Amino acid sequence: MLPNPGRTYHDPLHGAISLDWNDPTESLLIRLIDTPAFQRLRRIRQLGPASMTFHGAESSRFTHSIGVMAIARRAFDRICKAYPQLKPHRPVVLCAAMLHDIGHGPFSHTAEEIFGCHHELWTERILQESAPIRQALETFSPTLLEQIIQVYQHSYPVPLVWQLVSSQLDCDRLDYLMRDSYFTGASYGKIDLDRILMALGYDPVSQQLVVARKGMAAVEHYLIVRYFMYAQVYNHPKNIAATWILEQAFNRARELLNKRQLVADETVQAWLMGDCDRLSLTEYLAADDGVFSYHLQRWQHHSDPILTDLCRRFVDRDLFKCLDVTHLNHEQRETLLSKTHHWLAEASFNAPYYSGIRISFSRGYTLYQKGIKIQTASGLDQISELSPLIQTLTQPYERAWLIYPREVEPILLSVQLK
Repeated sequence: MLPNPGRTYHDPLHGAISLDWNDPTESLLIRLIDTPAFQRLRRIRQLGPASMTFHGAESSRFTHSIGVMAIARRAFDRICKAYPQLKPHRPVVLCAAMLHDIGHGPFSHTAEEIFGCHHELWTERILQESAPIRQALETFSPTLLEQIIQVYQHSYPVPLVWQLVSSQLDCDRLDYLMRDSYFTGASYGKIDLDRILMALGYDPVSQQLVVARKGMAAVEHYLIVRYFMYAQVYNHPKNIAATWILEQAFNRARELLNKRQLVADETVQAWLMGDCDRLSLTEYLAADDGVFSYHLQRWQHHSDPILTDLCRRFVDRDLFKCLDVTHLNHEQRETLLSKTHHWLAEASFNAPYYSGIRISFSRGYTLYQKGIKIQTASGLDQISELSPLIQTLTQPYERAWLIYPREVEPILLSVQLK
């Protein structure tokens, strides 16, 4: 029997993603995938607590990272056929694409809201401090690690390389829109990936990623899809309510831990009591969704009624309600929140844990990292200058929500109806 020539990952979106041991770059990717730090991504959900809203949203950062690499490989290899001088950059593109999310903490982006950590900072730290990853990169090339970090910092000398990983039209966004749409069951995220990849090109003068004019409609559709995914999925009020309960549960746990009235393992203690961005590598990598979910389940039986109730509500999906108060000005929102706290206090709730105002943002299309350039007969033009449709997406969209438990809903709604 012939030895296994490589590794194949069967992906629900991209089909069979095969890596070849005989290709030096792809052999490196296999070794990176097999490191403990990368395997940890299997234990971190892509959409955090969004499965409370969309029950199919169970995919992991691991599957997303493999998918981003697969799209980046398709895009880069196709461009390389027309511009073979770019081929030396292939290891940087593929490694940076696959490792871009390795710094995510428990519950993905929700950890950043709760604990104040920054996954971009941790991605760089893990690449530099995790011995298996650093050794694999440095064995391949003494400069590869530094080049990958340049990609994340948008300082790599060839803009196309970092634009494929982090820009307004990058392989990360292409994968997560498709993947999140698939697993949430939302129809908003269906994009024409093949058409977009066929339209991607390279401008040798500016060394930028560009889009052929014939592909503009597919990119317009992609940007509209992104807008609707943020409005209808990522900023869904139930996601906001689930994140609120998680945040309040961990805030209460931190208070009790300070008073030595709570039991938690060393990992959770480190995350609750320290600066998340200053944890040791061991403390950071020891945390995943399972570790924190286990503690939430245990704390349901704590003697503190607030912690017990918050943990039970999260575990049992007894989530708070969200009332859209976008139409109210700041003063009116604060007045309504004050009244809600009063009603909660009368019902024997510790009001600050049970009600608050949360703002959700959809930033729309911006010129972030040079925007999206369309290749026309007269040169390179911003897509927002060519498309009236995209001009309408440049305005940021903000919504405000009052979070409250269903126990005070009759009072709140009666006031709103007056």
